[in-house]
Amino acid sequence: MTHRAKLPFIAAGLLLATLAGTTLHAQEFDLSPAQAGRVHAQPNPEAIALLSPDFQWAKPDTLTVAVSVGEPPLAAFADDSTTIIGADPDVALLIGEALGKKVELVSVAWADWPLGVVSGKYDAVISNVTVTEERKERLDFSTYRKDVLGWYVKSDSPITQIKEPKDIAGLKVITGAGTNQEKILLEWDRQNVAAGLAPVEVQYYDDSAAAQLAIQSGRADAQFNPNSSLAYASAVNGGTKLVGTLSGGWPVNADIAVTTRKDAGIAAAITAAINGLIKDGTYGEALKRWNLSAESIDVSATNPPGLPRT
Repeated sequence: MTHRAKLPFIAAGLLLATLAGTTLHAQEFDLSPAQAGRVHAQPNPEAIALLSPDFQWAKPDTLTVAVSVGEPPLAAFADDSTTIIGADPDVALLIGEALGKKVELVSVAWADWPLGVVSGKYDAVISNVTVTEERKERLDFSTYRKDVLGWYVKSDSPITQIKEPKDIAGLKVITGAGTNQEKILLEWDRQNVAAGLAPVEVQYYDDSAAAQLAIQSGRADAQFNPNSSLAYASAVNGGTKLVGTLSGGWPVNADIAVTTRKDAGIAAAITAAINGLIKDGTYGEALKRWNLSAESIDVSATNPPGLPRT
């Protein structure tokens, strides 16, 4: 888990624009509870037919989905401080519509969702959960996004591409303490130093606005964190650009998936629903709406290989 922002990204964008004294080309996102621009799906008979008649729904005729609410674009509270909005809620609602069910989104703490799913309190979790071999022992997965980390720099930075360790030699890089991206960054730095290249200066910030300001002021050269939040921030404040992505499971690929209890009889239906949404384009529209097209997948899979045990 990465550190949560203490300021909403829209506020951060306005702060950066003011402090930097520049005109930033910002993209507006709908944070209203109405969500008028949200895309919708039609019932998918093939997916519905895969639902086990023995599946015990948390609530009748309803797909109850747990969401760990943090910040846009994945999941946040709307302007009314009550309605859950974001890319993951949009995916949840599309899947529910494809399965012919109402959808109830429930805000839960990250630490609480595993027990809630296994006990049947929630039918599914759609909250940026990565597939791992350890989790597959108790849970089923239907993939819906790539686990992507992003390299972001100031929009006018001379850095145009980061794709391998030597590209960050000598740079000042912001990342999250105690995260997988920090482990990757430190390993890249270790390889550089072993090869005689300049070391990285690693920087940590608890506040997203402070991290963005460090990039704008030149105190940091790049930020390496989950692509979703950085892509949203880039669109909102216009002051940063994407110069590279990396799988969150580097050196192997990692997938984000809808999570359900093991052998409950619903995973195959959810996978089929997602594949139908991919085919008809509504899935792509939902991710594009939150500037997450870089994390889209071509096909959903049930229980693919997960990150190995550490």
